[in-house]
Amino acid sequence: MNEIILCKYGEIVLKGANRKFFETLLLREVKRRMSLYGAAEVRASQSTISIDPIVGEGEGKTASEPFDMDGAYEEAKKIFGLVGVSRALKVEKNMDAITAGLTEWIPSHLAGMKTFKVEAKRSDKTFPLNSPELCDACGGVILSVLPHIRVNVHNPDVVVRVEIRDTAAYIHAGQDKGAGGMPVGSAGRALLLLSGGIDSPVAGYMMAKRGVCIEALHFESFPYTSDRAREKVVELAKKMSLYCGEIHLHVISVTKIQEAINEMCEEDYFTLLLRRFMMRLACLCADKYQCGALVTGESLGQVASQTMEALGVTNVIADRPVFRPCIGMDKEEIIEISRRIQTFATSIEPYEDCCTVFTPRHPRTKPVLWKVEREENKLNVDTLVKEAFETLYTIKISRGEAVSDRKPAINAD
Repeated sequence: MNEIILCKYGEIVLKGANRKFFETLLLREVKRRMSLYGAAEVRASQSTISIDPIVGEGEGKTASEPFDMDGAYEEAKKIFGLVGVSRALKVEKNMDAITAGLTEWIPSHLAGMKTFKVEAKRSDKTFPLNSPELCDACGGVILSVLPHIRVNVHNPDVVVRVEIRDTAAYIHAGQDKGAGGMPVGSAGRALLLLSGGIDSPVAGYMMAKRGVCIEALHFESFPYTSDRAREKVVELAKKMSLYCGEIHLHVISVTKIQEAINEMCEEDYFTLLLRRFMMRLACLCADKYQCGALVTGESLGQVASQTMEALGVTNVIADRPVFRPCIGMDKEEIIEISRRIQTFATSIEPYEDCCTVFTPRHPRTKPVLWKVEREENKLNVDTLVKEAFETLYTIKISRGEAVSDRKPAINAD
């Protein structure tokens, strides 16, 4: 039996004249990821991508390296742009082959089920049976081999789909939900300000789901923050990369900036001033790596620095759009997504980040811009920014692994 994987498009089907652009990006990403699991023919047709393992020699692989169907299937569910993923049987376009496939392949996929229904799609109109006739015929075959199961057209335990396409017929039972969204890279590149918390990995995931290619920027504050704090952020980026693709995690030290603010400025302005410096550094980093926008995990009113007034004070520094996909979400909604993408357990590990250093006892929640600027004028802003940006180094992360790191551990001699 020729078992394959079928992947259904999402929003791409709604695109007009530029649909081909999105299809090309999606197909390229599916091919890239599937190549990690062995040799397979990956083709797009009629709003569906089929992944057909190659048997024997082909594309530099041989039968001695079997295609990892289970691994590929789980991988396909993480690809943005796909809304449904299913394992299917590919057979010839005739009723004898379809009947044999239903008889041999379907019973194991309906094990434990009490009810089913059949849906048929006849894209090839030369096929002798129309869709209702095909449904009746296939339903009869299933009932003949599984007499204990019943038809329920309104609320079945499983839907068996039979599709008659241009080159073959496909049979599949049940479909898992895909990642949805748009292909990564279809909406440009943005820089995510990645802390060690719960919110920013979720924000990066949500923007990648909308087709944005993610670069990441993390601020460290050695010796006030530890090497473990940095490794926590690296681990978050690793988990994100399973969905977002390759991530370059850029790291900048803000230690001198924090010490200068702590020494020269009023305590209750500390967080606001630090975040304005972060915005300046983020814009420089975005220029360097050609990012058209910044992304943060801010949620309105969640903490003192995320009130409308505080966000306004920091936002004026940015010279490009700042996307905040979590802005209208409550904490439970954010946590639900973080659990789904498996970043939550890492995010709650008790390692400090730079935002917890020199935290004011009574931070300003309704700051006035001119007063913030008055405090900022006590500092040599340009020099502090320049010196901080010179500390930048990059960790390249791909498929859940850090594949390059241009700096040793920050607590090394």
